[in-house]
Amino acid sequence: MKRRRFIKGTAATVAGTSLLPFLPASSQAATRIFGANDRINVAAIGVNGMGMSDLKSFLRNDGVECVAIADVDRNVLEKRAAETEELQGKKPKLYDDYREIIDRKDVDVIIIGTPDHWHCMPMVEACQAGKDVYVEKPIANSIEECNIMVEAARKYERVVQVGQWQRSDPHWQDAVDFVRSGKLGKIRTVKAWIYVGWKGELPVMADEAAPEGVDYDFWLGPATKRPFNIYRFHWHFRWFWDYAGGLMTDWGVHLLDYALYGMNQYVPNSVMSSGGKFAYPSDARETPDTQYAVYDFNDFGLLWESSIGIAGGNYGRGHGVAFLGNNGTLVVNRAGWEVIPEVIGGEKMMEEVPLIKRNPEAGSGLDHHVHNFLDCMKTREKPKADVEIGAHIARFAQLGNIAYRTGRKVYWNHEKQQFINDDKANEMVKAHYRAPWKLPVV
Repeated sequence: MKRRRFIKGTAATVAGTSLLPFLPASSQAATRIFGANDRINVAAIGVNGMGMSDLKSFLRNDGVECVAIADVDRNVLEKRAAETEELQGKKPKLYDDYREIIDRKDVDVIIIGTPDHWHCMPMVEACQAGKDVYVEKPIANSIEECNIMVEAARKYERVVQVGQWQRSDPHWQDAVDFVRSGKLGKIRTVKAWIYVGWKGELPVMADEAAPEGVDYDFWLGPATKRPFNIYRFHWHFRWFWDYAGGLMTDWGVHLLDYALYGMNQYVPNSVMSSGGKFAYPSDARETPDTQYAVYDFNDFGLLWESSIGIAGGNYGRGHGVAFLGNNGTLVVNRAGWEVIPEVIGGEKMMEEVPLIKRNPEAGSGLDHHVHNFLDCMKTREKPKADVEIGAHIARFAQLGNIAYRTGRKVYWNHEKQQFINDDKANEMVKAHYRAPWKLPVV
């Protein structure tokens, strides 16, 4: 098996806090050429949820082989190893400690599917080891981590794709193209929302011993030391500030990303947020079950809504993004998009666009996203959800959560990456790591 060959060129240096992720990739990026007989060796870190979905998508591409997987839950590890062997006819090597995977010279790509608080360290270490990275969204659990991750990707000239696969789903781009055509007229308001009707109350459960086969201290990693609790583990981690940011960072990085992308504006003047545990005030969650946020952009406003336990949403949709213009409103979600015209004095201000459903024959958005990443490994171009795109929208979602947690309107200085005259908010920008874990230095 031939090893891949490298042709090194000059890569443009990009500041970690710039808005360049929304510009076309540089054609001067270093080019990596794959031979006809080359194989792409993939390793996955964290395979309980989306990490495994991502891995399966990689394995649907010719020439890709999974050589290693790592997870702190041995039960998950054995299960996913069997599934991987069935898919590719060969069992990957198993690791309890992801750092042993980073050290392998034959690994080309690292998939990071861990909880949010465990994205930064392995991503930076993978970049330092010369590997390209596919990291799940949100890219990080703090603004400080976002900035470090961008710096690492650029310094070590790595291709990093963030798992915001809607960036590769064609009908979302079609909707944005229509928004940017100007046909909607002046857009004054953008709405993004998620109503999770399939989730309800999270009952309070007593702390207990970690299940056999789980290295819980390693799972906690840099997060605060706490007793094991089933509702702070695996999928439910997203409802606790130590590890994630609730629906704002879970769904928000998908939907808010397209709200910003459609408007081609990314930095708000101010943010305010309210909400709380209105539906389930005594359940186990820390993050709100109901939240609203308002981002001010001078000439338009962006409104965020999220709710758990009810399925109703704007325009009869449980999730979506809406662009409200003087002539009409475009509504888009994972099912498709449509335009609802304004009617003034009985006259439609523009032509209606009936629902254009997502074409199932277009293929999976995730599969498109992974294929785009693999292509960019060869060309060294920026992928569709480049590290800077992922970092910017993760910061943006964090702004909403910080406004909620401080209980006041906050004002963000994008150039300095800090809030204006707000010590409490600025403390929340930082990543607070538990010893002996340390925030990566690039």
